Amino acid sequence: MTADIDSHARRVGLFLNLASERRGEFQASCGELFNRLLLTETFDGATAMLARQPVDLLVLDLDGFADNGDLAAASVLIRARHGAPVLVLCPYGNTSWLPELMAAGPLTYRISPLLSEDLQQSVSQALTAPLDAAASAQQALLDKEKELRDLLAIQRSVQRALVGMDELDVMAARICNALCSFPGVRHAALFHMRERGNLVLAAQESRNHLDMVRLLQRSERLLQAELSHSFPPLMAVGSGEMVLLDAPEKAGDPELAMTLHDKGVRMVLALPLRSEAGGPVQGAVSLMFDRHIGFSREQFCGLGSLAQFISFGLAMSELKHQNDALAGKLTQITTVDALTGAYNRRHGEGELANEMRRARRYGMPLGVIAFDIDNFRSVNDIYGYPCGDQALRAVAQTVLGRLRTSDMLVRMRGEEFLIIATHTAAIDALKLAEKLRETIAGTELPGCEAVTISLGVAQAGPEEGAATLLERLDAALHRAKRAGRNCVELAMAS
Repeated sequence: MTADIDSHARRVGLFLNLASERRGEFQASCGELFNRLLLTETFDGATAMLARQPVDLLVLDLDGFADNGDLAAASVLIRARHGAPVLVLCPYGNTSWLPELMAAGPLTYRISPLLSEDLQQSVSQALTAPLDAAASAQQALLDKEKELRDLLAIQRSVQRALVGMDELDVMAARICNALCSFPGVRHAALFHMRERGNLVLAAQESRNHLDMVRLLQRSERLLQAELSHSFPPLMAVGSGEMVLLDAPEKAGDPELAMTLHDKGVRMVLALPLRSEAGGPVQGAVSLMFDRHIGFSREQFCGLGSLAQFISFGLAMSELKHQNDALAGKLTQITTVDALTGAYNRRHGEGELANEMRRARRYGMPLGVIAFDIDNFRSVNDIYGYPCGDQALRAVAQTVLGRLRTSDMLVRMRGEEFLIIATHTAAIDALKLAEKLRETIAGTELPGCEAVTISLGVAQAGPEEGAATLLERLDAALHRAKRAGRNCVELAMAS
């Protein structure tokens, strides 16, 4: 027997649980620790017994209870103890009750199921008063101060990890690294819920060589993994509640327990991620410890707040990147011609002015080419506007495929386009224009005859304005048309 209580010091105990077999098991394991042991299955019954008989230890076995008022009833019972000893036996899948019960009054807890010897030891410790109450109180105060320092340190580390709102995987990796600075944590992982219920492993930080992907045999669709009903972080996502597993074998999966034990894992705490109370679960944080830790209410609440802070940071990061993507789409909508994929006239004229200023500042040549599709009205009249639109798209995409990334294609109006060729002198612009003319003339367009283009080429003068340059180009383009179309003309010098 593990108890240290002498026979003359045996106490009165009250054990509360729904199932008669659980009460029988407790009586068989711990009955000899008490002069008298009261057994009940209802909170009302426990309240009546406490009113009639002082009890040295109240043991609440939460196995079988559900949150249909049972949590509130248990809290009332603990509050009525006014600080007298309470031992809570809590199934590891129902540990979200612990912080709420701790708010009602002081208690000790153990995660069930428990071996008979462990249960006896827990009851014995709960019944044993400290030899030096003052020293015990002083030590409790020192422990509380250390808890708060550890919580503040991990909070600052996570805050630093969230600065900048980088891509989610980068931020998640920094968060996991920060979480591993908490005392006893040997592995931290962050799970993120993507669209359509796809739970993925966003990041992990291992100080014990544990690979979460190998453990779960996948890195996404994790709620479909075989361990979804026994592995704490997956359970936390499924239930939306905190899950504390204080011994791997209690998960009921021998292979999982063996793997965790081999990696030195003695306890797993999983916290769901949601940016607001009652909101959708965004994922979970998993902390694996190399030791058993009896968490206080402050630690539970602090870690829960940290999880909410992480989920809020991740949500803000996602929102930022969504806004960036929307801004990019909006920019494209306002600057790009929807039909051809070329820049629109407003944006193109602004870029032409910018490039002319840049060329003037650095003494670099700037080539500009204007072209339009020959007899385009005839294409529309003969083959119809759908075929005309197809011709515009085909010509624009063909030209874009021949330009450098630094060059720019602009749709000025109708079938007229402008090419801004940076660092390009007139002679090179002429060569480019001739290649484009040949390419377009040899391109077959389904549904209509071959299409040709006429082009005008110019090099920006050192003191020339954009309006003057465009006038010269327009004049060169008209000469190309008068010359019979499907040809290139160089603009007169300014």
